[in-house]
Amino acid sequence: MLRSVILAASRSSQVERLVATAPYTRDVVRRFVAGAATEDALRATRGLVDDGLAVTLDHLGEDTVRPEQATATRDEYLKLLKMLGDAGLTPAAEVSVKLSALGQMFDEQLAYDNARAICAAADAAGTTVTLDMEDHTTTDSTLEVLSRLRKDFPSTGAVLQAYLRRTESDCRELSSAGSRVRLCKGAYKEPESVAYQSAREVDKSYVRCMNILMSGDGYPMLATHDPRMIAIGEDRARWFDRGPERFEFQMLYGIRPEEQARLAGDGYTVRTYVPYGDEWYGYLMRRLAERPANLVFFGRALISKK
Repeated sequence: MLRSVILAASRSSQVERLVATAPYTRDVVRRFVAGAATEDALRATRGLVDDGLAVTLDHLGEDTVRPEQATATRDEYLKLLKMLGDAGLTPAAEVSVKLSALGQMFDEQLAYDNARAICAAADAAGTTVTLDMEDHTTTDSTLEVLSRLRKDFPSTGAVLQAYLRRTESDCRELSSAGSRVRLCKGAYKEPESVAYQSAREVDKSYVRCMNILMSGDGYPMLATHDPRMIAIGEDRARWFDRGPERFEFQMLYGIRPEEQARLAGDGYTVRTYVPYGDEWYGYLMRRLAERPANLVFFGRALISKK
């Protein structure tokens, strides 16, 4: 019920205006979003890299409906990657890209062309790209674009969502050598026919998918703040004899920074997902909806660093 309420709020312009004008909103956004400008993203990236963390950067924006919007998003990523390379922040920093922001909803070829340009810029900058996953209606399209991109840019990363019933099969398909796969729980409202509905079912699926990826030949990227999932990830790494260089943990900017530091201090690669840009509202609401317990994480993060 709470998850449905949050997702409904994420689509409400009235709620967005209310949140945007609330007295403490600016402090909350500043904690979880690097800023509006490219320079803000670079500043946050440098601080994290200096602290021994890896980074993936997401320029916020999606549901693009016009070609010029898609072009503007592509150009922002090209600018960002050039600045990252010039600043010596690659390969520690990569980028995450939503195909919907590149035109996927109205022209899949345009989205592919824009993504390909970003992959080429990332390659020139000495880093790579991960394709974010969105709701289940775009999964096949996104995986098809991924397959095309990997022909020339094999390090392009995939994202799989454990709450989808199909994901165990997708994990098997994408667990081959060199395949980078971010495993997350999922952040969209999906029907029961395609997605598990309870937190318990999603957690169990996450562990099954983790086992498939950790036992495979690819490079798993475990995106979770859940202490149980992190502990299971550490255990699975030992069980499958995966050294710290053969997988990584991923967490959101502003969430559990002390845990990120602990894992990095223990020798693991920890990649912080850093969003930036003006369109922060939908991002924050989806993170809350992904797991209602994130309300607790966000609340604690405002007063604690654990």
